Amino acid sequence: MTGRILVVDAVPTNRIILRVKLSAAFYEVSQAASGLAALKLFRKARPDVVIAAANLPDMSGRSLIEKIRTIAGDPRLPVVLMHEEDDINERLVSLAAGADDVLSKPLDELVMLARLRSLLRARDAEAELQLRDDTRRALGLAEQASDFETPALVRLITTGRASSVQTLQAELGRRLSDKIEISPADEAQKITGAVPDVFVIIEGETAEGGGLKILPQIRSDRTIRHSSLIYVAQPDQRKEAAAALDMGANDLLASGPDPEELALRLKKQIARKRINDRLRANMQDGLRAAVCDPLTGLYNRRYALPHLHRLAERGATQGRDYALLLLDLDHFKSVNDTYGHSAGDAVLQEVSKRLVDNLRAADLVARYGGEEFLVAMPDTTREQAQRTAERLCRLMADRPVRLGPDSAVTVTLSIGVAVGHSGRMEDPTELIEGADRALYAAKNKGRNTLVMADTVTAFPVREQKSVTKSFPEPYQSGGRPGRVIPSRWPEPRDSKAGG
Repeated sequence: MTGRILVVDAVPTNRIILRVKLSAAFYEVSQAASGLAALKLFRKARPDVVIAAANLPDMSGRSLIEKIRTIAGDPRLPVVLMHEEDDINERLVSLAAGADDVLSKPLDELVMLARLRSLLRARDAEAELQLRDDTRRALGLAEQASDFETPALVRLITTGRASSVQTLQAELGRRLSDKIEISPADEAQKITGAVPDVFVIIEGETAEGGGLKILPQIRSDRTIRHSSLIYVAQPDQRKEAAAALDMGANDLLASGPDPEELALRLKKQIARKRINDRLRANMQDGLRAAVCDPLTGLYNRRYALPHLHRLAERGATQGRDYALLLLDLDHFKSVNDTYGHSAGDAVLQEVSKRLVDNLRAADLVARYGGEEFLVAMPDTTREQAQRTAERLCRLMADRPVRLGPDSAVTVTLSIGVAVGHSGRMEDPTELIEGADRALYAAKNKGRNTLVMADTVTAFPVREQKSVTKSFPEPYQSGGRPGRVIPSRWPEPRDSKAGG
């Protein structure tokens, strides 16, 4: 991982040593000898992380934190302060002032680099969530955040003595209004009620890194993987401390479970967890509303087209074939006319379910028009795409869609299949047009069948202009506007193609 780091220290030797260590880890390093010089350089270089001495010639490191974050317009810009000595009181004051971490000299290179990697990962993840939330707000899709916050749930897990963690629970309870619970190490992932907002893994004095076995289990569990995680190491466990940060811990206490420091770090992690939860929920709701069809739950055209472009780019750069299927329900208008639009909606929902259930997880299924669906299949050859289309035709024709206890309707599909070839950058729009022509050929062929796009003769441009007509968007939302209807169906070159 690389990033830009601003080092602020009045002592040239300190700056040089830190620059050498960071440059060896492939960071781009800028240096300043005072707070004012750092502010000027920050405006120009816009670093990703600031590492500053707690005492500078013209201001304190704590004052610099506030000024830099004001310039950046980001209260979560990572800032690390360096203290001359490991003074617990000074560390607590710096943490309370907003420092993300406090390092004491001489700096522990192993822990410092792990901490920087952790801070940069967290910054990138939060920036991505914030960017998507800003987009939602620009589209008018954001809602006002609630001012009411319920107490957080903190779970303490220890690999040491139970009595010590009970004492810590009591100390934290006096400092926080949140709920503090204790869980044995072998039950860390067991969730019977609310999901903990923060897990605190506390290494015992003789545990030899036993807590590191718990950390990846929490991070891989879908239920709790978004919970914040604080790792508490003993002073002689520097390797375990660095490993914990690289394995996904959000924060670290490297000198044992001090209640005051842990309370400060818990407040910060709880606040960040709530912000990220809100941003994540906003993103999911906004994306779902913008790119999903409300009737079928499938992706819509807005999502499908950019996805095809990414699929085409990957096919060109990585040498992978991919396929595109356009599917249209045969005689769907008669379903609406005979049984009503509610029955037509039920048919569309059932067809959507069958498509999703009978295709791979990697295949994209989208509602492309009123009764038309698009399937994008990565890593798929021509033969595989043809077999899949044949199977989908049989799947629909052999199983009538039930509309009620005593009624059912047989629905069939016409499918056009186009294939994007590996190593060749093809315009997805042209691929769609090819699949569209093949779809019309399948209709002309008698419906309930498929046609491969490379077997269809394209319309002459001159004839196309003189005999086509654009019709308005279909009645269903998300339909395909401006459908071009030819005066005659294209014919497949090979009458045996597509079955």
